[in-house]
Amino acid sequence: MRVRKFVTFLGVGLGLALSFAPRAWSQGTTYSLIAAGRYLVDAGDCASCHTDTAGKPFAGGRAIQTPFGVIYSSNITPDSETGIGKWSEKDFYDAMHHGMSRTGKYLYPAFPYPWFTKVSADDVRAIKAYLDTIPPVRQRNRRSKLPWPLSVRSVMAGWNALYFQEGVFQPDANKSVAWNRGAYLVQGLGHCGACHTATNAVGAPKKHQRLMGGDFGKHWYAPNLTRDLGDGLGNWSVEEIVEYLKTGSNGKDAAGGPMAEVVENSTQYLSDSDLDAMATYLKDIPAHENSSSAPAVAVADRTDLTRGQALYDDNCTGCHMVNGAGLAQVFPSLKESSAVQAKVPDTLIHFILAGARKAVTPGKPTGLSMPAFSGKLDDGELADLVNYIRNAWGNHAPLTDASAVSKVRKEIERSGELNARQPPVQAGGSS
Repeated sequence: MRVRKFVTFLGVGLGLALSFAPRAWSQGTTYSLIAAGRYLVDAGDCASCHTDTAGKPFAGGRAIQTPFGVIYSSNITPDSETGIGKWSEKDFYDAMHHGMSRTGKYLYPAFPYPWFTKVSADDVRAIKAYLDTIPPVRQRNRRSKLPWPLSVRSVMAGWNALYFQEGVFQPDANKSVAWNRGAYLVQGLGHCGACHTATNAVGAPKKHQRLMGGDFGKHWYAPNLTRDLGDGLGNWSVEEIVEYLKTGSNGKDAAGGPMAEVVENSTQYLSDSDLDAMATYLKDIPAHENSSSAPAVAVADRTDLTRGQALYDDNCTGCHMVNGAGLAQVFPSLKESSAVQAKVPDTLIHFILAGARKAVTPGKPTGLSMPAFSGKLDDGELADLVNYIRNAWGNHAPLTDASAVSKVRKEIERSGELNARQPPVQAGGSS
């Protein structure tokens, strides 16, 4: 469901000739090239989108929810009829860099070519070399469910002209090797901005709000990744970001929902040096000039938080404690949490309604789950609870109401998520 989403640096001096682990230098399709490709496939989180629930690895068919309709991921196994078995290296490069299929059709940006265009030619070649070695699966691609004129792929020519900036990542000679490596992964193969950046009416990222949080899928909200102290990473250290990406949790938060999948299928397999580089880059992104840790609304004038507090005491203190601090490495803290204080409360509402499964990694193998409260709390009660959590213990966030909760509830009921929480895909992995 996600358009989830992570070079050779020449001409900036040997110090910026970053070492890609594992790195492929040979001209032939060697083991090192294939191993490099596998690592890069993990870094790009390809499994999360190109493997359907209970489907064959990389055979596609997974529904990608967009504001305009459903787009199904494609088969990227080397099957010659339904996959990319007949694709040349140039065909694959054109898809990654130009958003064009082998047959000359425009791709939709649900395939994140606006980010993959930054990936080096050597890394694209390595990815294709690895994908050529995985088991081929004969599975035809499903037609997207988009209204006219979006169902006509040529409409993307105009979208690309307006919003797509093609080009390989260019390192900044004034920044460190680690910063440049992190920028390459975050801006390119990791395609973090595909979820964590707000989009305009036609689904293009708002450049002036880069990585400041954004809607993705149906009623999920990816939080701010800038240095904002409220809903961003301002209170996170580099080490805490690395721990979160490697294991799925740290002393401040735990990955759940779509982010748990990203950790399980992608970031846990990255080297410590690459994770440190990503964290270094993220910690250098300034907060929005208008951001503030001050209350977003005058809570006392809008609602009586005592109702929410009573609901919290009855339903939440057993795990998250009376003070909202949770239990380190077990139950995430709700106090001063960037995810809890996100501009849009949909993810928090989603978790309370449908429950949440914590990411499971070798470093932290205990997969504790949050129970679903959809059958226990009505829309008004849940809105009161969310408002309390988002404005207690020093938290400050805009209020929500029963109608917003109702929208999320209806969507997850339609998806069947309340009845069946699926296991992780686990199709990739190079560790």
